[in-house]
Amino acid sequence: MSSERGVNGLGGYLGVFVLGAAAGVTIGLLTAPHSGRETRERLKRAGLDLEKTVEHGTGAIRKAGARAVKAGQAAYEHVRDEVG
Repeated sequence: MSSERGVNGLGGYLGVFVLGAAAGVTIGLLTAPHSGRETRERLKRAGLDLEKTVEHGTGAIRKAGARAVKAGQAAYEHVRDEVG
């Protein structure tokens, strides 16, 4: 068994993507030639946008999971009916 840890599934990839996007936006805003007030306002807007993106992504993952569960239940019932 390997002791390596990696990104597991779509949720893991989404988390890595969101973290990378947040880091990129933050670095970009902090190195931009704007006043402190304007930079703080931009960071606030970026944070709100990121929050919306995360909410949308987690909602999509939940919906996909629910569809997978329904498909699995339907497959189980089909096999159960065929065998029993």
